Amino acid sequence: MTKAAELAKIGEVATNSQIGGRRNIIINGAMKVAQRGTSVTGIGASAGYFTCDRWNINTGSSAGRLTMTQTADGPVGFANCIKLDCTTADTSIAAGENLILQQSFEGQDLQAIGKGVTGAKEVTLSFYVKANAAFDFVAEWQDNDNSRFVSKLFATTTDWVRHEITFPADVDDGSSPFGDDNANSAALNFWLHAGTTFTGGTLGTTWNETAANRAAGIDSFYSSTDNNFFITGVQLEVGSQATPFEHRSFGEELALCQRYYLQAGGANYKSVFGAQGWYNTTTSWIGKGDIPVPLRASPTVSYTGTPRVQNGQAGYNISSLSGSLIADNLTTMNWGAAAATGTLYRAHDMDTNDNAALVKVDAEL
Repeated sequence: MTKAAELAKIGEVATNSQIGGRRNIIINGAMKVAQRGTSVTGIGASAGYFTCDRWNINTGSSAGRLTMTQTADGPVGFANCIKLDCTTADTSIAAGENLILQQSFEGQDLQAIGKGVTGAKEVTLSFYVKANAAFDFVAEWQDNDNSRFVSKLFATTTDWVRHEITFPADVDDGSSPFGDDNANSAALNFWLHAGTTFTGGTLGTTWNETAANRAAGIDSFYSSTDNNFFITGVQLEVGSQATPFEHRSFGEELALCQRYYLQAGGANYKSVFGAQGWYNTTTSWIGKGDIPVPLRASPTVSYTGTPRVQNGQAGYNISSLSGSLIADNLTTMNWGAAAATGTLYRAHDMDTNDNAALVKVDAEL
């Protein structure tokens, strides 16, 4: 590469830097953050977020099952990776089956791409993978706003390999730009298993709207219980240049993840988001508390173990809990609780009553 070309590439990377100077659109691409836990078994009956933050298992209709683990087996420069282990095989593949490792994105974080207009930009994906054997899989850039897709077929080896692909710009063809809001506008998908609904066509290496082209040519992760799949160092950036992985501090990565999911507790007598309030009736409590980052949207609240409200002298175990964002304020929540037993006389703080107690706040896409 000539010096002029090298300088042009540097300029392209600088121009395409994301919000806050970050190049990488992916959150938790090094698989460092796992608030929900480091290993979950029996995955496959339904979709969900299980271990590493922001990485969703999108699945449908298969009898196959897997274990998902955050494990310390990354390539040089990466302490962690996601490992998927097939624990129940599925060799009779129905047409509508799929297994996808996925990350979804808010449209307001994708405006630099210029989707669907003259001057739209390419995006470049890079990542590290390995598996127990050679295995063909698809990486796909999915436009949810316009139901359009572009895909690339890759093969694993038993050693860590870094792969790169530049997805073409989607210039004006009747599709609209990504919505400038907090909705689910796009996704990065790693297809590991699929039926003919998604594999019956020809792989769509240019933008298209045909479902049968999305994962054509892949092998089935569920073909054998010997199968595993490792991935880390995932980076998606605007432009045609794959740059070195952008390592962020753990604190910054955690804060980015907590926009979508966070939890409090995990220790006896631990405050829950500093929530404070007052008794509303003898058996109900209302309060307010600040959370550390702006949430994407008003969340779903759940809990495990035994959260409680207490007044400094007595504690009252919670039998139900609700929470919602205060209007026009993404960091302050209204809380409501009811006690299983006791009278909530002057109860003011919410905390945990055992080491297993967790209050979970979920604003995922």
